[in-house]
Amino acid sequence: MAVTVVLADDHAVVRRGMQALLESERDFSVVGVAADGLETVRLTERLKPDVLVLDLMMPGLSGLEALRILRERSPRTRVVVLSIYSSVAFITQALQLGATGYVLKGCTEENLLRAIREAAAGRRFLSPPVTEIAIQAYIDQANTGPFDPHETLTPRQREVLQMVAEGKTNGEIAELLHISPRTVENHRAALMQKLGIQNQTELIRHAMRHGLIPPEES
Repeated sequence: MAVTVVLADDHAVVRRGMQALLESERDFSVVGVAADGLETVRLTERLKPDVLVLDLMMPGLSGLEALRILRERSPRTRVVVLSIYSSVAFITQALQLGATGYVLKGCTEENLLRAIREAAAGRRFLSPPVTEIAIQAYIDQANTGPFDPHETLTPRQREVLQMVAEGKTNGEIAELLHISPRTVENHRAALMQKLGIQNQTELIRHAMRHGLIPPEES
């Protein structure tokens, strides 16, 4: 039986390229594609694919937050992260949140195919030059690190946080989440209080540190 796969990336060219690659392999069946984080969660929760190939930086809801949600809503779905980011911080967070594989964009097609096959079999695969030993050391260190108030945010507060960081207005967020602008404002105030954030600049920095929006170019 073919391995069912959902592809999630906000770039149409990347999605089409991945879909063409997987559909050329007899052991894969692409059952869905998503262009943003919210759509990714809804589609994966509904289709329950064997493997989700997930970009980290997507609008609406980051790949890391989607991972956090899907760990509970679709626990049998294995996740392979496909990202341009090779920093230890991103890789560590993805693995802590349950990703089975982490592949760097620009890798060979064979690496991506192997990552998906390994994930479907329940085995971890990390794209070179990342090594299993180094990542495990960082995971162990992170697990014993200081308390992070970000972990106290509710799923709705996380969604609002990302959209505010992306520059969306309360009205735009309300429309996307099907809630009232007043409710959005309440969520925004509550999350800023939990995080000890005073202004938009601090909020954006927090979102960058937690992989919700792309970091600034140095």
